[in-house]
Amino acid sequence: MNPSRIIEIFFELIRINALSQQEKPLADFIQSFLLNLGYNVEIDASSKYTGSNTGNLICKIGSGGDFVMTAHMDTARPTENVKPIITNDRITSSGDTVLGVDNRAGVAVLLYTLEKISKENIPIKDFTVAFTTCEETTLFGSKYLGLNGNIKKGFVFDSGYRPGSFIYSACGAIGFNLKVIGKASHSGIYPEKGINSLLVASKAISKLPLGRIDEETTMNIGTLKSGSAVNVVPELTEIVGEVRSFNTDKAEKNFDQLVQTFREEAQLQNAKIEYEHFWDFKPYTIPEDSEVYKDIIKVITKVGLVPTPKISFGGSDANSLNANGIQSVNIGIGAQNPHSNDEFVFIEDLIKSAEIALELVKKDSL
Repeated sequence: MNPSRIIEIFFELIRINALSQQEKPLADFIQSFLLNLGYNVEIDASSKYTGSNTGNLICKIGSGGDFVMTAHMDTARPTENVKPIITNDRITSSGDTVLGVDNRAGVAVLLYTLEKISKENIPIKDFTVAFTTCEETTLFGSKYLGLNGNIKKGFVFDSGYRPGSFIYSACGAIGFNLKVIGKASHSGIYPEKGINSLLVASKAISKLPLGRIDEETTMNIGTLKSGSAVNVVPELTEIVGEVRSFNTDKAEKNFDQLVQTFREEAQLQNAKIEYEHFWDFKPYTIPEDSEVYKDIIKVITKVGLVPTPKISFGGSDANSLNANGIQSVNIGIGAQNPHSNDEFVFIEDLIKSAEIALELVKKDSL
């Protein structure tokens, strides 16, 4: 492995600003990078679902094989003014912006691997690499990833855990938008003629088990918007939140209880509620006897690390792939403190992640 080259690619990537739905500048860079190496790159039709200014990029090696390695192109926050700094064993930003390690580290690892294969004529299996959009917002890029039906396994390079760890089980999330509809009235002259939607919402929220409900379930109210003026009884209160769980039945049961709590409080005050809910992403658990689980255990061991299965309360493209019938794990690449100005990655972790990627595709591996 060539640490200097991995770092060089990583630095090129993080200087390209590409938020969710605005990934085209990075997609153009990746496409040009791969075309210059002699690879064919396809852009799928996912943009009509994601609203992004580009589709996912798909690079098939040979026939495309039966497995895909992925990394997402978008960052949660801008990287346009990033100033990367190498200090001893790690790469950080200057502290004024995110570093972009989530997930430009994953993109860098996969581009470096493809470059090394091409330049050194390394014997490899047929496989597919995909660079996805909108992971940080909706996961819709991976949800609508245009893979052929031959792909059975997925390896997602996107976990904040260090190399050696991999996520074999992750929660799902039900997102919801709920409205409490009361009645407006002058708050000084005729407050008794109004129905205070904010009061209804507050009483309902106070009865909810927000936070960690049990070892596999959480509930959160993320935003609340209410009222129109200081002298008007608030007619409308809008709430956005989520229920997460590794168990779909538990998630739905807790969401139903939330709705019932709001409905009962609304009835007491002659208010009404309206709501919509949707699965942002479904949970998954990969069994130990599955092929993808065995593969990642073997590869991590082969590069000299201790395989460490992990669970996660966060979602990733692995959730989408599993929901689409492609058994997938999310691999630790050491993208630490994601989304903060304190993001960093150990140089050693970039190298080890590239070793894992290369072992997955080498002809004599597994």
